[in-house]
Amino acid sequence: MARLTRAQQQERTRAAVLDAAGREFAEHGYAGAKIDRIAERAEMTRGAVYSNFPTKRALYLAVLVGLVERSTGAGETAGTPRTTGAPGAPGRTPRPSPASVAGSLGSFARAWLERLPLSGDSPADGHLRLRSLTGVLDDEPSRTALAQVARLEALLLALALESHPPRNARRVRLAELALTLLNGSAGLAETAPGFGDPFDVVRACGHLAGIDLADAWNPPHLPYVSPARPCDDPWIPTAGVSDRITGRRADLGDDGVIAVLGAGRLAAAEEAVRGALPDDRVTVVAVTGDPAEIGRLVRLRIDDLTACLRRVFAADAWPSLRVVLDDHAQAAAALGLPGVGDATEAAVRVRDGRIVARAEGRGAAHAVATAGAPDVTRSGGSGA
Repeated sequence: MARLTRAQQQERTRAAVLDAAGREFAEHGYAGAKIDRIAERAEMTRGAVYSNFPTKRALYLAVLVGLVERSTGAGETAGTPRTTGAPGAPGRTPRPSPASVAGSLGSFARAWLERLPLSGDSPADGHLRLRSLTGVLDDEPSRTALAQVARLEALLLALALESHPPRNARRVRLAELALTLLNGSAGLAETAPGFGDPFDVVRACGHLAGIDLADAWNPPHLPYVSPARPCDDPWIPTAGVSDRITGRRADLGDDGVIAVLGAGRLAAAEEAVRGALPDDRVTVVAVTGDPAEIGRLVRLRIDDLTACLRRVFAADAWPSLRVVLDDHAQAAAALGLPGVGDATEAAVRVRDGRIVARAEGRGAAHAVATAGAPDVTRSGGSGA
């Protein structure tokens, strides 16, 4: 029998820890789970668990990320095959996009509500199905990151909804309202099991399309943002990075805007999208100073939302915004940003394989996106 390499042994150890942790969290919930019991289940030492996952929270988030990855292919939760729990649950095969905004919101709600616990679930197992973060995010950085990634989730849903006519209608506020309703339903399912009817929630989400929200957008800081700096820097894109939306390799050498956003600044993606030229390729490179916890939180939320989008919308209606998770800051370093963290906001404009504009600090994504026309970039104007 061939001897396992060090990397293979590490991967086997991580898999065993994750499997044991999944069973522990499903039985005892996050608060009641014990690292000692997880180590015992995995037939390892406590130190072996911590050598792979520095905290219980990091381990719990890793379990949830794995749950989402498995459920996109086999409808599994906590390692156990399950049937879907929401009404009219869509299948896994590609399908045409619904014909209207209302139809898309209803279909998205059905896909999203599959996470609701089944009648036979224990409370702890139901929490896993819900991707529950109750009692998990107990500090300001993690709560800030959750609020920011929720804004990015709404932007992604909005861009998919904007595939319906009229194409010039922004639907970010509509997407935020729909996600507020769905997250509220999940919260009630966790704290008051059995309350409410998922069919009613689905119908209500469809009816949201008829509300005139105006989608006004005028952040007060934008008039004070400094223009992007024109430059002419070489650009060697980082190879092997993937877009979390499509799952395909992302070519960061494409013309357009690249915004490097820390987990505490992800809402600035909307500034880049709204300010960009119609033909611009906009890419968000998400970075963090805490890949084990904050990085996994961002991955969990984006992958979970993207799985729902893929099941509702045809590929040509998926959000055009690319999202790259840069846990090790490789892409950021290639752009000349070696020191990044959760408060990072920086952006560049790429044209013909060169970096032609840069900006850092609050409003950087907007500054670079609006510095789109060649004459504006050369003169250093904001283009606003």
